[in-house]
This record gives sequence, structure tokens and C-alpha cells, in this order.
Amino acid sequence: MSFPHALRSAKTQSFHGTARIPGDKSMSHRALILGLLTREETMISGLLEGEDVLNTAQAVRQLGGRVNRGHDGLWRVFGTGLGNLHEPDSVLDMGNSGTSTRLLMGLIAGHPVTATLTGDSSLVKRPMGRVIDPLQDMGAQCLGRENNRLPLTIKGSGHLRAIDYEMPVASAQVKSAILLAGLNIEGVTTVIEKIPTRDHTENMLRHFGIEIDTEILKNGGHAIRLKGRQRLHGCAIDIPGDPSSASFPVVAALLIDGAEIRLSHICINERRTGLFQTLIEMGADITFKNRHSEAGEQVADILVKGGNRLAGIRVPPERVASMIDEFPVLAVAASCAKGITTMTGLSELRVKESDRLARMAQGLLACGVRLEEGEESLIIHGTGKPPRGGVMIDTMLDHRIAMSFLVLGCVTDDPVEIDDARPIHTSFPDFIKIMNNLGAHMTDIDKKEEKVA
Repeated sequence: MSFPHALRSAKTQSFHGTARIPGDKSMSHRALILGLLTREETMISGLLEGEDVLNTAQAVRQLGGRVNRGHDGLWRVFGTGLGNLHEPDSVLDMGNSGTSTRLLMGLIAGHPVTATLTGDSSLVKRPMGRVIDPLQDMGAQCLGRENNRLPLTIKGSGHLRAIDYEMPVASAQVKSAILLAGLNIEGVTTVIEKIPTRDHTENMLRHFGIEIDTEILKNGGHAIRLKGRQRLHGCAIDIPGDPSSASFPVVAALLIDGAEIRLSHICINERRTGLFQTLIEMGADITFKNRHSEAGEQVADILVKGGNRLAGIRVPPERVASMIDEFPVLAVAASCAKGITTMTGLSELRVKESDRLARMAQGLLACGVRLEEGEESLIIHGTGKPPRGGVMIDTMLDHRIAMSFLVLGCVTDDPVEIDDARPIHTSFPDFIKIMNNLGAHMTDIDKKEEKVA
């Protein structure tokens, strides 16, 4: 599906129905990458077919894997086996995906190949030092631009050192890179995290037959231990819907009177549901039905009813890691809630696809929201009703900024417009179709006639 540049979101009167959200992006990346490390077939259903994941699939091909999509929609990966990556003939272009870049850095580091990774104009500005440091401690060689930016060349080795690494920042991507490097190492690689982060890598490693131990520490943190040189086995994986993508129709439904939607087969991993927990504490009517397990992950249908007035709260900073990608759309909900919503510990938002903290603050201010932006905080003064809207938002090519403001336009009196919808394809290719099928009014416009705020 091709996306328009500028897009207008107008007030929605009715928002009802059932939708299947595309597959979880984090799980999709990992399923392809781990499939590369088996000598058997890995069959994946529900794979997210957005640009980020398609770039990962191409990188897996360049590293020696065979990746095919059948007419039945199933993806099949035929891997090289652990320790047998092929050295790529050309640069690995990861587009906009920081997740797959950092995971592949770890994977390549643990193999005797040399590879160069690059990305789009946004990705080459994002920090990679937090991954480079532990990989170099393990014995890999990494050469990037100033301040450890892409393009980045990694010279891996089949003889890296197992390390005990205490994470200086809460990052599932860094943790995953270290564990992926550790797969091809003699000995035990240990990652210690003070704040538990997404555990999709650990869960999926177990699904592929890897023994991995997670110890809960006295301080509430975790120590994850992986013994290297275990064999990965091909398997079948049904990837559930992405909770980060689900957050957009969920918030839209909560803000529209009389709305009622059901989102089927959504991943509800407890380290991904911070937004839903926060919204429920604000007074949202959200329930989970048909709970079950898929590939080591908890899955459920999410039922959402609008009409309950949300109230501002203080979001616990220890919850940030479980909802880091959802703060932009939470800010939209907070701008329509009654009272003050305080969000702290948001420094990581400054180094995403854009400076999301600044982008949300600037856009909401333009829409008429009263707020205070701190170095790592956002305080929103909600009036209990939507702001006025009526502006075009410069999204800085950030898909989550784009979708968040399109959700806001569903409830403002004056439409909200975004300058470029194309980046949405990186994570949620069916976003416009799903939202409009539920009742939203998102239409293409001529951006040349609009003033960008």
C-alpha cells in the first residue's frame, strides 16, 4: 500500500467494529533473525510486513538465509545454522529500523564475518555507542562515524569472550544484541538489568529450543544468563498483534463517545502493557478476553469502550520501559483528560526516530494544549475535553508522531493534519485502512496549500 504525503484527520462521530492489528514488530524482527540461525525451516504466520521488518528480511538474505513469502501469507526462513553466517556482498541498509540494526550488530559480532550497516537520514543520527561498548568488551571490532553513528562496520569473530554486563540504561535492544552475540560463544554470557525490559528475545530463544535462565535479583532487577553454542531448532511461530500499534485505535476509541471496538489476538506481554495499565488507572474501560499463550507470549483480545471521562495521573517512572513507544499517544489521551498528567523519566524519547518529547510538546501546544516540557518530563494540563486542533504537524518523518496526531484529529473540532504519512508504513502499514474502517475520517490533502506548525 502506498501512503500519501499530507493527511487530514477530521472529527469522528462513530467508532465501532473489530480489527486485526498487524503482527508485533519486535517479535517479527526476532523471528527472522533467529530463523537464520537454524538449519531447519522456520515458518512464520502474522509477520508484520512493514518496511522495518522487510529490511530485516533482506538483511537475513544477505547473511545467507533463504526467506520467502508464500501465496498463503506464510513466511518461511531456511537458515545457515549458528556459526555459519555468510559475509554480505554489499552494505546492509536497515532503513529506519533501530531495533533490527542493534540486534544484527550483536548477531554479526559473534560470527567471523565483516559487515557494514547503514540507514536512512533518521537512523544515521541515532546513537549506537550503547551497543558498541559491550560488543567491543566481548572482542568485536566496530568502526563508525563520529559519536558512534552509522554507517558502521563490524568485524565479528567466532571467538568472542563471554562477559557479565550490567546495563547502564534500560534497553531491550542492547540486552538482545549481547545475547545474540553470546549465542556463538563458549561459556556463559550474563546481562544484568536494574529495570526489567522487553523480554521477547528471551521468550523466542526458548521457543527455538535455547535454555536461558532469568534470575530475579533482590533489587527487583534481572540477571539473564545464556550458555553459548546451543543448537537452535526450526519451529512454527504465530506472531500476535502489536500492542504498540493497537494503542492508536485504543486511545481513539476511549476519546470518542459511544465507541466500542474489539482488537483480536494482541500480544499482552506484561512488559508491553504499561500504556493499557496507565489508561485503566485514568478511568478507561479496557478489558482483556480470550487470554492464551503463543510462542511464549501472552495473547488476548482487547475490548475498549468510549465515554468514560479520563482523569490525569502521575505515571510511575518505573513503568517507562514497558511503554516507551506509547508516550506520544498517551500525551494525546492526557490532552483530552481532566486534570494534570505528569510523565517523567522520558530521556529516551529524545533519541528515537525524532526527538519525540519535543515534537509532541510543540504539536500539542500548537493545538491549544497547556503543558510544560522538561529535559526528561512532560506535564499536560487537560481540561476534560479535546483541544481545538486546526493545525498541520511537521512529524519529522516519525511514524508514531504521525499516528498520534491523526488520533487527536479524530476528536478535535478542527481537523489535525500531518505533513507526511509515508513513515507510517515502517510499523503499521494498514493504519489508515483500519482506522477508517472503524469510523475515522483520514483523507489525503495537498500539503502545498497548508501552513506547517
